[in-house]
Amino acid sequence: MSAPGYFISFEGGDGVGKSTQSRLLGDWLAELTGREVVLTREPGGTSLGAELRAAVLHGEDMDSRTEALLYAADRAHHVASLVKPALERGAIVITDRYLDSSVAYQAGGRALDAKAVERLSLWAVDGLLPRVTVLLDLDPVVAEARRGTRDDSPDRLERAGDEFHRRTREAFLARAAADPARWVVLDADAPVEDIQAQIRVDVAARLGLTPVVDEAVDLSLATREGPGEPRPGEAEGA
Repeated sequence: MSAPGYFISFEGGDGVGKSTQSRLLGDWLAELTGREVVLTREPGGTSLGAELRAAVLHGEDMDSRTEALLYAADRAHHVASLVKPALERGAIVITDRYLDSSVAYQAGGRALDAKAVERLSLWAVDGLLPRVTVLLDLDPVVAEARRGTRDDSPDRLERAGDEFHRRTREAFLARAAADPARWVVLDADAPVEDIQAQIRVDVAARLGLTPVVDEAVDLSLATREGPGEPRPGEAEGA
């Protein structure tokens, strides 16, 4: 399709279900719109990003400013080499984390200056922001219990402690409250299917896809009911 693409980000702490919900939304949007869907993540959405991800999450300890700069470097390359080209060819790009994670983790969690971290990331991506950001909100204690069932060892951020994750969650919620037109906040402790259903409703509305969704629902109803049968709420002969 020749129209510009759609850019969607998922945010929240580790263990809230971002990867699962991103994949489910991508499958649905691909079927609904017929567009290419690109699923990616930060850090690590490119080959260079994978190297930076290993360094920043599993490498040697580093100070907060170095960490923030590495995330910004990954983001700059990610956007320039993958995100922007996909959007320019009309694709839907769904990323597991974007610059809001840097502000929440490096400013909220690491206590760096929030405006400085945001300016750094905005400069790195030339001001590109998602059309919609979905925040899967969950008590960090519950999220940690979920992470405890995984086989892989915790990374540097996951080992940062309860207070760090509490501040990070508060930073995410504060950013969402300050920009409700972009953010969708959902309780990540709900069943996966319920969360996905609400994500679809909210994302379709934010992207202006509601007429397409309504048409899909009407077609589904017509298929189930068969020709000549009235739809629910319609009188015969109307």
